[in-house]
Amino acid sequence: MQRHEFLMHAEIEGEALEVWLEEGWLTPLEADHFSDVDLARARLICDLKRGLGVNDEAVPIILHLLDQMHGLRRMIAEARRRAADPSDG
Repeated sequence: MQRHEFLMHAEIEGEALEVWLEEGWLTPLEADHFSDVDLARARLICDLKRGLGVNDEAVPIILHLLDQMHGLRRMIAEARRRAADPSDG
């Protein structure tokens, strides 16, 4: 989705988006073109900041930990898949 659509769906201002991009909280694959994953991450950031009152210093720590958790889940799922089908690799 394009930038204007993203801002509308994420319910954020352009200034906030610029900060989040500069901080590396959002990393779209293409400039000004955002995926559903980017939108979900933006909504998570909004929930952290608005809903839970997380400050800007804690946001990258939380995002990093969540990214690690999701990476580990993928690794576990892959290991389980390989264990279930040893002929696959």
